Amino acid sequence: MTAVESRPAGVTGATPAQRPFGARVGAFVALTKPRIIELLLITTVPVMFLAERGVPDLLLVLKVVLGGYLSAGGANALNMYIDRDIDAVMSRTERRPIVTGMVSPREALVFGIALGVLSTVWLGVLVNWLSSALALGALLFYVFVYTLGLKRRTAQNIVWGGIAGCMPVFVGWAAVTNSVSWSALVLFLVIFFWTPPHYWPLSMKVREDYARAGVPMLPVVKGNLAVAKQIVAYSWVMVGVSLLLWPLADTSWLYPVAAVLLGAAWLKEAHALYGRAKAGVVGAKLKEMRLFHWSITYLTLLFVVIAVDPFVK
Repeated sequence: MTAVESRPAGVTGATPAQRPFGARVGAFVALTKPRIIELLLITTVPVMFLAERGVPDLLLVLKVVLGGYLSAGGANALNMYIDRDIDAVMSRTERRPIVTGMVSPREALVFGIALGVLSTVWLGVLVNWLSSALALGALLFYVFVYTLGLKRRTAQNIVWGGIAGCMPVFVGWAAVTNSVSWSALVLFLVIFFWTPPHYWPLSMKVREDYARAGVPMLPVVKGNLAVAKQIVAYSWVMVGVSLLLWPLADTSWLYPVAAVLLGAAWLKEAHALYGRAKAGVVGAKLKEMRLFHWSITYLTLLFVVIAVDPFVK
């Protein structure tokens, strides 16, 4: 891995420590990738409602949310430290704090490790050690298995690397019950099969970025049609798995109805993308980002229903 020279935008010759304080704080927050963490929390809190079969202790929710943010933020900061060389050559990542020089690589490394240690202790002491171990496992998997092991070596990187993003489901369930369950495993698998068709449309959009950086994302290696076929396959499995929660968690009628309707809308978008790719459509007319944006809406609505369902029975 090649390190990138830290060259701050617009401030020649200044060191990271000489940047404006507000900008520096913003840069450290940016290291945690807050927008991605929002998605992780969406999958944690509703699971706590399902595990409690009602409203969980709100102080416990706050502790889990903060601990989860610290853990995922630490993983993301370490990811940016490791990937600072490829971030510098990709247009979608060239403004990240280490690349611009707003934060030095050493600062990012220390910051990421500190967040990881703090989150582990926080969850262990204030929630329980099972949730702490699960969160730590997710962090280590994301850094060592995905970022260091898979990302630059295989087109299946996002498939197996997505396991880290599934772990908040287990963390939320364990926080309430100090155990895991089949219901939590089903939701883990929903997110596992959701992740590739969620991320592949974005990687289709920025395919040239990944090709320039030498990252073997599936659209770079296989092309749009092959990716669209896999998106359809993963989408059908995801929708099928989502319906397993109905008998296993003994949900009300609300969950299966919502899962079917949301799943049908997802499958419509996935098949539409496949149809355009099969017809050889490229560029803006491929409309791959429609599925990317819908995937976030799908997951959000599905998990909102999971949180509401205990109050319907």
